[in-house]
Amino acid sequence: MPEDRIQVHDLVFQPYLTERKINERVRLLGMRINRDYEGRNPLFLAVLNGAFMFAADLFRQVVISCEISFVKVASYDGTESSGAVKDLLGLNEDLEGRHVVVVEDIVDSGLTMRAMLDRLSAKNPASVRIASLLLKPERLREDIHVDYLGFEVPDKFLLGYGLDYNGQGRNLRSIYEPVDPDADQSAPSTLPR
Repeated sequence: MPEDRIQVHDLVFQPYLTERKINERVRLLGMRINRDYEGRNPLFLAVLNGAFMFAADLFRQVVISCEISFVKVASYDGTESSGAVKDLLGLNEDLEGRHVVVVEDIVDSGLTMRAMLDRLSAKNPASVRIASLLLKPERLREDIHVDYLGFEVPDKFLLGYGLDYNGQGRNLRSIYEPVDPDADQSAPSTLPR
């Protein structure tokens, strides 16, 4: 088995998006946000748990006046979206007249994002835009437009850079995909450090 394969729980993964590719795209997204929000002091709302790495890296690229807060919603169970959105931690900031950028790791079915957008619009913000590292267009069940998009990806389970498999793998600096179960899977390495 190649060295770059890893095992998390019962699945073997191989690289899909490298740390370098991710960092370059995040840098470009930060440049666009700096230009679009100059003089506006936007509020970034990072969706936990998955978006924490993307939000931190993106926030470091933003050089304009801005603020960040965190919300927590869940719609995943294992490797599949459950379709049920649960608010776990609420939003405490006053959004009236604010420019808001929702920062998400991945927009999959769009159900979680639609629920968030509905809740946010009720608070009368000046604008709401979405920054998402990943988008699965084939899976979308809601009409969601991602304003600041890292990568469109096919309908496959992904791991790393904040994305987890039953709690594991969020710390990986690259993004991985499962190896075809019919492929050779001799002893995988452990999680890279």
